[in-house]
Amino acid sequence: MAIATINPTTGETLKTYEPLSDQALEEKIGRAAAAFAGYRLTAVEDRVRWLRSAADALEGDTDSVAELMTTEMGKTLASAKAEVGKCVTALRYYAEHGPAFLEPERKDAAAVGAVDAYVTYQPLGVVLAVMPWNFPLWQAMRFAAPALMAGNVGLLKHASNVPQTALYLEELFRKAGFPDDVFQTLLIGSGTIERVLRDDRVVAATLTGSAPAGQSVASIAGDALKPTVLELGGSDPFIVMPSADLAAAAGVAVTSRNQNNGQSCIAAKRFFVHADVAEEFTRLFAEKIGALPVGDPMDPDTQVGPLATESGREDVEEYVRDAVDKGATVVVGGKRPDRAGWFYEPTLLTGITPEMKLYAEEVFGPVAALFTVDGLDEAIEIANSHPYGLGSNLWSEDADERARFVRDIQSGMAFINGMTTSYPELPFGGIKQSGYGRELTELGMREFMNAKTVWVGAPSSEQKGGSSAGSANE
Repeated sequence: MAIATINPTTGETLKTYEPLSDQALEEKIGRAAAAFAGYRLTAVEDRVRWLRSAADALEGDTDSVAELMTTEMGKTLASAKAEVGKCVTALRYYAEHGPAFLEPERKDAAAVGAVDAYVTYQPLGVVLAVMPWNFPLWQAMRFAAPALMAGNVGLLKHASNVPQTALYLEELFRKAGFPDDVFQTLLIGSGTIERVLRDDRVVAATLTGSAPAGQSVASIAGDALKPTVLELGGSDPFIVMPSADLAAAAGVAVTSRNQNNGQSCIAAKRFFVHADVAEEFTRLFAEKIGALPVGDPMDPDTQVGPLATESGREDVEEYVRDAVDKGATVVVGGKRPDRAGWFYEPTLLTGITPEMKLYAEEVFGPVAALFTVDGLDEAIEIANSHPYGLGSNLWSEDADERARFVRDIQSGMAFINGMTTSYPELPFGGIKQSGYGRELTELGMREFMNAKTVWVGAPSSEQKGGSSAGSANE
């Protein structure tokens, strides 16, 4: 894929970029390694100040950055502004809480025969971040804010269709006062990722993207013995039980499935509805989907814009075509509108069977698959048979059902009577083919830190001849 801004609303190529030369890439990696040598020693108070400055600068750029994201990948202008606000919140969250996350953790010194024992958290070094286009600011910020607070240095390989957003991030941290080269954007193709990751000066990697991309990065990093965090695909289950508020559940279902024009890893994609309420829920769901305004994402009245790429729309069309050919029913939508750009109608399908591709694969577009089930156990069983395990939803007022859902659903996150989303205050990540590791909170910050054990013995004048004869040492 060329490194270019192509407006998905019109299909027009607006700006293209040449990939970095081998020499330019080498220089950037070298500057990142040199920057880490000094940056890891900077005062925590300085990092806090720079993060706050970045938050203020980004907040001031809200309108221009939102328009840039909408132009590059087609998200509605309203959702783009919300994404900017979320990034501002994350920067301020780590500015406020990061110092506490960096404090040493005291341990029971007496139990281990020491006068002091603790764990100190230290940055690892230069971390490669491979990021996707669907939330071009937020997904990069989920890495950048905690990494910079920790004292790490970042190299961002962003998706090739959002180069201007990627370059903006580099400029943002520079304007905020961070030392030169602690956060750099690499305009390179995916074929160059292996070279960067195998470089000895790059010590770890994080990737948000598809399962095949995650497998590739994890394989390379594993061969080089470098840690990774992977946030991969998702096909989140959304379970509706008879005790649920059906109107509320249907409203959230429509929002969840069609947010970001249907291009979200944590969007609800498979809807499991109890037979007792399936007819009513399907009616409400279909009515709300059919009423969604589709159009120019710059228009404030638009709720669903175009898909980000032409190939992405072709993939969605193939999933729907395959399902219909094998017996699925299109309740609403199911085709591309007659207009320029890469639009696809919000769609609801029923009659889903295991033979259909969308049964076991992620559809990255505004297509909902609805299943009728006889109970919670059946819903959980079908949901867990899927290879992904990112987020999950249950709508129920029954305490026992809620407890069973939390206990038995195979996912990294479980949301009850609400839409799966991400907050700096909660860990974010999945299991199975949705990846491993966590982002956000202190867990996300410490993924790329060395948890160093420190044991301090008594002064030599106070020691009594070393370890006892009965001790066990490893």
